[in-house]
Amino acid sequence: MGNCVPLPSSSSSDLSKNREALAITTMFNLPSPLPSWPPGNGFASGSINLGELEVCQVSTFTKVWATHEGGPENLGATFFEPSSIPAGFFMLGCYSQPNNKPLFGWVLAGKDDSKEALKMPVDYTLVWSSESLKIRQEGNGYIWLPTPPDGYRAMGHVVTSSPEKPPLDKIRCVRSDLTDQSELDMLIWGADKESNTNGLNIDVYGLRPITVGTQTQAVQTGTFIAHVGDMASSLPVACLRNSDPNLSAMPNLKQIEALVQAYSPWIYFHPDEPYLPSSVNWFFNNGALLYKKGEESNPSLIDLNGSNLPQGGSNDGTYWLDLPVDEGAKERVKKGDLQSSQVYLHVKPMFGATFTDIAIWVFYPFNGPAKAKIEFINISLGKIGEHVGDWEHVTLRISNFTGELSKVYFSEHSKGTWLDASQVEYEGGNKVVTYASLNGHAFYPKAGLVLQGNTKLGIGIRNDTAKSKTFMDTGLRSAIVSAEYLATIVEPPWLNFAREWGPKINYNIDEEIKKVDNILRGKLKTAFENVIKSLPDEVLGEEGPTGPKMKSSWNGDEA
Repeated sequence: MGNCVPLPSSSSSDLSKNREALAITTMFNLPSPLPSWPPGNGFASGSINLGELEVCQVSTFTKVWATHEGGPENLGATFFEPSSIPAGFFMLGCYSQPNNKPLFGWVLAGKDDSKEALKMPVDYTLVWSSESLKIRQEGNGYIWLPTPPDGYRAMGHVVTSSPEKPPLDKIRCVRSDLTDQSELDMLIWGADKESNTNGLNIDVYGLRPITVGTQTQAVQTGTFIAHVGDMASSLPVACLRNSDPNLSAMPNLKQIEALVQAYSPWIYFHPDEPYLPSSVNWFFNNGALLYKKGEESNPSLIDLNGSNLPQGGSNDGTYWLDLPVDEGAKERVKKGDLQSSQVYLHVKPMFGATFTDIAIWVFYPFNGPAKAKIEFINISLGKIGEHVGDWEHVTLRISNFTGELSKVYFSEHSKGTWLDASQVEYEGGNKVVTYASLNGHAFYPKAGLVLQGNTKLGIGIRNDTAKSKTFMDTGLRSAIVSAEYLATIVEPPWLNFAREWGPKINYNIDEEIKKVDNILRGKLKTAFENVIKSLPDEVLGEEGPTGPKMKSSWNGDEA
């Protein structure tokens, strides 16, 4: 392959350089070196056995071709070949990412443990060439799809900077029974028909397994797919499958504790935040009540660890939790107790146990009222947004090959955002920084205002975040409440309470909206009403939330 330039590595302090060059000339590293993880099992051992196929994670690359336009933020994308592949392992596909972020990625390489798991392709098909591309690029790029032998599947593309077909021994295909179906992930790059003199559009996407969750064995490979024209229903590039059911690459208890100490987020609360977190035990011990339908006049105090809460079942409205009846106690509990607060960890395997997700859950006794932004006006929305009990979380996705932080998920009300580890803020070494929004407690990676609604018209719910002296180092007070693969972890009774952590609040949204009638007129008023009515119940505050174990992300992927 011609014109391949090895990429130098750089620390995070170099990331203030020109953005356009970041993904091309520098590689992101975490602010601090990785610690030596405690010994045991196969965690962070460098490779993982998937049955008849052993895989390792390669994150060193040689640049092959780049374009400087198209894709996210119109900054182009860069295409790489994995380099420094360990002896005995073979490339399964090349890597690509958009230029709007530092280089930080990986692809898997495979080693055949059965002599039949891997085979060379029998030919290549040229998927696309950049020779007709009219936008800025570095030389020419050629994207090839391997033609697998019968009974085998391609895992990725080969990218070259010359029109000659790659050698057949450049890449390996995988036996079909060791693979799974993949689907499109995030857009990496694209060029429309107007950008190509041949009149063809191309789209390049990352890949992920169709099914993702704690019980699925599909394995992400880190490769990409390039597509010209209409997308077929079945992709020609597959992902891997972990056919070995053991979880030997998952971290043991000591390793989990070390991971938490290495990466546990610092949560910054807004300086005006009146409703802070508490521990669940503090909430119970300070007068929280259990209600039963039909017996509302006789609520029960809750045992310290929730041992008298109904277990299992479904969210059928039979039971719910609420604040103390006494007004003084109610107002005190609403404000939470940061000194008692701790975070609750759910540790789970993902992508066939090649990654570990550590979901870090934070409990707040009360979620405060929302504020709206309507162009240049800020308006209090009365009861809209208020509810008892609020659960929010941040999830760390960690490579079981190395123990390195890969991604971070920030929960934002009923949805959330995944970011690469290269895109988040750090303090105290490799500890992730997150900001909790004022009153609503949604998590964001940067301080400032995030508007939830119609951002083009400047109408929506305000999510204000800022750095203040009030913060929480989640690594100081944490408890592992669930790790299904570890028999030593016993789940607390409150975790299996399937009902709501707050009562349903009945109020008339139209009445609340009328409070701003004198300010809004015409299309602006209609747009505002549409934004409010489109918000989920969790934001509107009409119903208390269910606990962490009742969320779809508990056994699946984040939204």
